[in-house]
Amino acid sequence: MTMNATIETAPGPDAVSQRLTFVLAAACGMIAANIYYAQPLIAPISAALGLSHAAAGLIVTMTQIGYGTGLLLIVPLGDLVENRILICSVITLGAAALLAAAFATHALPFLIAALFIGLGSVAVQIIIPYAAHLAPEAIRGRVVGNVSTGLMLGIMLARPVSSFVTAALSWHAVFFASAALMIVLTAVLWMSLPNRKPVTRMHYGELLLSMPHLVRATPLLRRRALYQASLFGCFTLFWTVAPLQLADAFGFTQRGIALFALAGVAGVFAAPIAGRLADRGHSRIATLVAMLLAAGGFLVTYLGAPGSMLNLVCLVAAAIAIDVGVQGNVVLGFRAIFALGHEHRSRLNGLYMATFFAAGAAGSAVGAWAFAQGGWTLASAIGLALPVIGLLYAATE
Repeated sequence: MTMNATIETAPGPDAVSQRLTFVLAAACGMIAANIYYAQPLIAPISAALGLSHAAAGLIVTMTQIGYGTGLLLIVPLGDLVENRILICSVITLGAAALLAAAFATHALPFLIAALFIGLGSVAVQIIIPYAAHLAPEAIRGRVVGNVSTGLMLGIMLARPVSSFVTAALSWHAVFFASAALMIVLTAVLWMSLPNRKPVTRMHYGELLLSMPHLVRATPLLRRRALYQASLFGCFTLFWTVAPLQLADAFGFTQRGIALFALAGVAGVFAAPIAGRLADRGHSRIATLVAMLLAAGGFLVTYLGAPGSMLNLVCLVAAAIAIDVGVQGNVVLGFRAIFALGHEHRSRLNGLYMATFFAAGAAGSAVGAWAFAQGGWTLASAIGLALPVIGLLYAATE
């Protein structure tokens, strides 16, 4: 397929090839990683920029604010603007922001750049509904699952990669390398992606004003968003608190914590499996299994004394179980909401993502507070409660 091909509203069986699926998956991983590179680098970045300990959290928060803003203001444009142009334009914005962050020597320029890194990273949430549009109904879940695998790999690999690169070179090198990668990626996507001009006939203001109506009129969107919110909240809580527990109870260094983070990569295999289950009509049972895995992950961490080998093995098992549950369930949600109609897929995706992204931000904040107040016992109890609440809500379906 060439860039001159145009996909309208009814994709054919060959609209999305294996090669194009791979390109889209790789793009999602590379772009999503930009949101997470800075998370394990707060200490060296804040020291270099002169940020106090109290203000160091802004390094991550500004990126999250940019990403959340982009979900609501940029992602809906996928229902209005030709998708190839939109995707490449947003990635270019992210590349410029990464370069600005790499060159930054003071706090304010870096924090502004971090905001725009978040905005540029929402390209991934334009790509996913774009992939769903390319895929015929019969294999849509599989295609979205495969593309989401790249997204999850990017999320899970970003933190260990940035830690290793910083240890070998500097934190500046992380942002320089990613900026170069985004420039190359933009060129590849421009040459590879078929055009897709949405059929929506709206102005931008009308597009945004239609989103509250979509929430009210789409109970399936609300349900799937809340399911994923319960899981993504426990996911971010775990990955905020687990490094603190590893440092306190096991004496792990930054490098050791980076190696632990690799355990979560095993969860990426859940995405294509969940997509296939959704294509076969098994979304409900798969959703329940995902929630049980997340809850079970927190439960096993109570085995063994803190600092023991048994407890460490259980933490690794928990990382895998929680990641499998979260990553599988997000694909089940994509499959469900993308079946509601091509004309508003991007808006539905923006609303879906914004809902559980907010829950993720809350989970991270609550987790840090709970660990400071009551250690792993309190933090993990809150983490366990979140998928249990999801299961109780699922029982009303």
